Amino acid sequence: MSNDKMTTCLWFDTHGEEAVDFYVSVFRNARKDAVSHYGDAGPMPKGTVMTVMFEINGQSFMALNGGPHFKFTPAISQMVMCDSQEEVDLLWSKLTAGGQEVQCGWLTDKFGLSWQIVPREFMELMKKGDARRADNMMKAMMPMKKLDMKVLKAAYEA
Repeated sequence: MSNDKMTTCLWFDTHGEEAVDFYVSVFRNARKDAVSHYGDAGPMPKGTVMTVMFEINGQSFMALNGGPHFKFTPAISQMVMCDSQEEVDLLWSKLTAGGQEVQCGWLTDKFGLSWQIVPREFMELMKKGDARRADNMMKAMMPMKKLDMKVLKAAYEA
C-alpha cells in the first residue's frame, strides 16, 4: 500500500492489471508497484489479481478488479497538464487508441476512464483574468476535441 495520504482507487471489472500496464506504457514517469491476489474469501476466484498499486507523475493509484458492479463515467476524469503541444499530441494519440475522442480536450480510453489532456499554457492564460480574451479562447475550444494551443492562443490574442 502507498504511503501517500490519499490514493485514487480505480474500479475495473477484471482488467485492472492490463489497464495499469497500459498506463505505465503511456506515461514516461510511471511505474507499477505491488500486485495482490484474491484468496479463498473471494469474491473473485482464488489467484485472480485483486489490486495493482501504481504511480503516474508522483500520483498514487490503485486498480481494483472488483467485478461488473460499477463503471467509470466522465463525471470523474484524470487531468494531465502538458508542457507542449507535442506532449498533448503524444498523450492524445496513445490514450485514444481503442478509446474515444470527446470534446474540449476530453477523451475516454479503451478501459472507459476519462482524461483531460490540457496544455499548461491554456490554464495560465485562463488565470490571467482577462474575461474577454478568456471567452474568445473558450469559444475556440468548444468545438475542438484535441486541444490545439496555436489556435487557442490566436483566439486569446484576437
